[in-house]
Amino acid sequence: MVQIELDEETVDRLDGLREDDETYDEIVTELLNIYEAEELTMFRSGDG
Repeated sequence: MVQIELDEETVDRLDGLREDDETYDEIVTELLNIYEAEELTMFRSGDG
């Protein structure tokens, strides 16, 4: 498993986004999914 180090400010921001007992892995996965969905939406809207 890859390990990354985050500064305290980033951890604080992640903590603000977490819900219930959500793990950091779960929140990062959710953020990546949102990013990918927005990227796909932007790509498709540029086709018109």
